Amino acid sequence: MHGWIILDKPLGLGSTQGVSAVKRALRDGGYPKRKVGHGGTLDPLATGVLPIAIGEATKLAGRMLDSDKVYDFTIRFGEQTDTLDAEGKLIATSDVRPTLVAVEAVLSRFTGAISQVPPAYSALKVDGERAYDLARAGEDVVLATREVTVYALTVRHPGLVPGSTAPQAVAPVDKWTPEPVRGDEGVLEEITLTAHVSKGTYIRSLARDIALALGTVGYVTMLRRTKAGPFDLSSAISLDKLGESAKDRALEDILLPLRAGLDDIPALPLSPDQAGLLRQGRVLVGIAADDGQYFACTGTNPIALVEARAHEVRVVRGFNL
Repeated sequence: MHGWIILDKPLGLGSTQGVSAVKRALRDGGYPKRKVGHGGTLDPLATGVLPIAIGEATKLAGRMLDSDKVYDFTIRFGEQTDTLDAEGKLIATSDVRPTLVAVEAVLSRFTGAISQVPPAYSALKVDGERAYDLARAGEDVVLATREVTVYALTVRHPGLVPGSTAPQAVAPVDKWTPEPVRGDEGVLEEITLTAHVSKGTYIRSLARDIALALGTVGYVTMLRRTKAGPFDLSSAISLDKLGESAKDRALEDILLPLRAGLDDIPALPLSPDQAGLLRQGRVLVGIAADDGQYFACTGTNPIALVEARAHEVRVVRGFNL
């Protein structure tokens, strides 16, 4: 049991609760005790891809935290909350509603390297305290601007249906088509976007800033992570499926191999002798490989995450399998 279980995290569940659910499934299935960790925090109000690392895969959890992410998110225009999502208190309103054309025109301003101020209600620390704890205690929280990268930002689905000024009825976002749907008046109460972002990007801040650039205010009503590193929704399972697999003692059927967390980097095939040297912490010399990170293996057996520099290969993370 060394590998990944990818949860499709439901609303209301925190990332640590997702880890607890997998630990419980291992116990219920009678499996040996293993380390379990998650590969990227997902707010309770968000849903979607939550990679859970088991056993030796936990050594890659930090790498998963640093990976790119893809989100679908809905901005509701005309109101802003203190948390920048549906959980907070209303702090600002505006009568301005943007058109679809206006939204599409402004998205380029938020693509590429951008600066953003994280939400006051975030897990960032200020003088050793979590920002959200300080904010909930009524303190004025001011967080430093950070540089992040938005690789792509596109309209996924606007909030109006033809012939109506009412928002689109709620439907599973994975079933929505990306084809824009216009309302008669040409203005939007809300819109759903897709963002491919670097680590450290706050989607709630992105939504706030997009609304402000459109001359109004807004907050996030739906946030769904569709991809984290190499993992996407195609490999994600529900909590019900997790429970059923544990009951049937068939967690192996939903467990992705450790190497699945390294599918975004090239493999470096090694001979058994070379693998033995790496396991001893030795440096391999004279290796014909370009500089960069590799997944070192013998056949399909993972040996280590390695770094190649000037034809030398050193271990970054070794796997004890």
